[in-house]
Amino acid sequence: MNYIIDHIPKDTKSRRPGYALKAEYITIHSTGNPKSTAINERGWLTNPSNADQHTGWHICVDDKEAIEAIPLNEVAWHAGDGANGPGNRKSIGIEICESGDRQKTLANAANLVAKMLNERGWGVDRLRRHFDWSGKICPRIMQQNNWAGWEQFKKDVAKELAGGASTVTQD
Repeated sequence: MNYIIDHIPKDTKSRRPGYALKAEYITIHSTGNPKSTAINERGWLTNPSNADQHTGWHICVDDKEAIEAIPLNEVAWHAGDGANGPGNRKSIGIEICESGDRQKTLANAANLVAKMLNERGWGVDRLRRHFDWSGKICPRIMQQNNWAGWEQFKKDVAKELAGGASTVTQD
């Protein structure tokens, strides 16, 4: 998977306020857009027609690449728990695309999240869903069957952390 750093400009009003982030968690989302790729999602963040939207994320991942749009040491408004909520102020937001090869996308996301947890000396206990902060059904692609997809994702991340293969197929 290709990892691209393409930070959006600072904008104190909406998506990239530039506030320092000392992350304690990684929050997982899904885009809610079954036709959009990571690069399309990155474009949404700077599209002038979305100027009234006060939301963002750090990294978006699809079946081919991951794009870092906000530095991992800065706050992003992604958790829906307010300007001072711990989801926004203490977590890195990762959006998982709903387009393309779902299994490959989930494998890429599990690999990326495991790498990030490992770099910080964290375990899967540091993972959160958007749902955990605000009650929004997100990541919606993991919600069916009482969040069975979320439990599987955490298992796949744990396997990656342990150096084992994920249960989702990888190329």
